[in-house]
Amino acid sequence: MNPQGPVPPQILRGSSDPQELGSGKARFVILVSGRGSNLQAFLDASLSGSLDAQAVLVVSSETGAPALEKARKAGVPAQAFPYRRESGLDQKASRRLYDARLADLIEPWKPDFILLLGWMRILSSAFIGRFPGRIYNLHPALPGCFPGTDSIQRAWEAWKRGEIDHSGAMLHLVPDEGVDTGPVLESEALSFSPGQCLEDFEAEMHRLEHRLVLRAVAKLAADLYKTENDTQGG
Repeated sequence: MNPQGPVPPQILRGSSDPQELGSGKARFVILVSGRGSNLQAFLDASLSGSLDAQAVLVVSSETGAPALEKARKAGVPAQAFPYRRESGLDQKASRRLYDARLADLIEPWKPDFILLLGWMRILSSAFIGRFPGRIYNLHPALPGCFPGTDSIQRAWEAWKRGEIDHSGAMLHLVPDEGVDTGPVLESEALSFSPGQCLEDFEAEMHRLEHRLVLRAVAKLAADLYKTENDTQGG
């Protein structure tokens, strides 16, 4: 658990109002745990103006995640929020308390969507229930395939055994605590090349993920604006 608790937006950004960052773009909070290559693709597209979306906050489950520095270099507030078992609580209760505090951290930033880009924790209903219909996860496998961790390596190993001839990635809604389940927003397949090593397949998969994230975010932003315009027009 983060012993200090959530850091308020005015401390992270030097502002008394988290909505002051608003630019009319769709607002995304991005949860990460590692290097942040997909986060970087999002940030580059957002800063260049080719993506009608902005990251208003990046949160990492790992204190030393390189993704945090990527966010800060792009001028995006970033905070580590590591999990630690809460004294006196069993694992389930401790996990739910962490998720509730994570939601408390995010809520003041008024996100339109929450994007899980390499977030390595399963979120409980204590978090999901606070942002229904607004949480999306990137998974480096096709729907129904290789749920959980190490999906790229597991797919490559299955190909080596002759069990599959392609893999891919998807970005899907997170409606509940299911692992890599939920309605699919975007997906893309990737065929294996003869003699392909794991490192080359991983590199191709990461490029695919970047494309997929940008397409999905563009779709979410467009759908958000359409809904807002329909509401205002109605």
